[in-house]
Amino acid sequence: MGFRIHRHTRQPARSGSVKAVDGMYRPGAAVTAGLWLALLPVSLVSPQAASAQVAPPPVDASRPRSGEGGRAAPQAKASPRREAHEANFQGETASQDARDVADWVAGSGDNKSLPFMIVDKRNAKVFMFDGRGQILGAAPALLGLGRGDDTVAGIGQRRLATMRPEERTTPAGRFEAALGHDLEQDVLWIDYDAALSLHRVIVGNPSERRFQRLASASPLDNGISYGCINVPVQFYEKVVMPAFRGTVGIVYILPETKPVRAVFAIPDPMLVREVESVADRYLHLEDSRAGVPR
Repeated sequence: MGFRIHRHTRQPARSGSVKAVDGMYRPGAAVTAGLWLALLPVSLVSPQAASAQVAPPPVDASRPRSGEGGRAAPQAKASPRREAHEANFQGETASQDARDVADWVAGSGDNKSLPFMIVDKRNAKVFMFDGRGQILGAAPALLGLGRGDDTVAGIGQRRLATMRPEERTTPAGRFEAALGHDLEQDVLWIDYDAALSLHRVIVGNPSERRFQRLASASPLDNGISYGCINVPVQFYEKVVMPAFRGTVGIVYILPETKPVRAVFAIPDPMLVREVESVADRYLHLEDSRAGVPR
């Protein structure tokens, strides 16, 4: 976590200090189309059962069909399904997990219109978005030396010298974050109790070669900190600070040892396609009942 003196000499919590939302926060998976929410229980049964639940509407024999009785069929427009809102990476290279999480956040509104950040640990990369899912910038990052997705209990109260290599992890999860200070510099507090923050890359122990690791093309040598996220100075000052100034934001740290859907409540693509299929059949039946040609 960089030179994490704030793990054991941090100031008492003050106004503006941030306490993290549970790292395993699992909000309800809000599907972007309102109709999906109504149909979501269908996804809990087999495709055959789901199909069986969508029965044709009863035929009203007294209702004239198109062209019958000199009465034209209604010309109402078909009811289109609203397209899911996706995050805009603007051509930035990103893993599928990073895209899935960002799209889920933008589509579900899990960020509550607050700026949000995606930290892709496997690829050692950070993405900053505004509240609407438009990317503001991206940069490489240094992460914890230990491989793992959980925080060691009480780690925020311990001295750096007592931390074993495997305990120096960057935990995965959803966190409410805000700008603040440790005793040496301004930082973005991600989990105040665990002394987890994102900050400018620091020299630390010269033998760690942090600047060289950050500049390397491979993410394989980016695990070196005590758990904190180190980013380039310019990215921190020109992207992170303006995005979080005067507001809190949400930081989503992707797992490296667990499936991403074990940490975040992202709908499974196959499940979404099945719900969409049922929704399409339902809309088709509704339009047919209204006499709308498709």
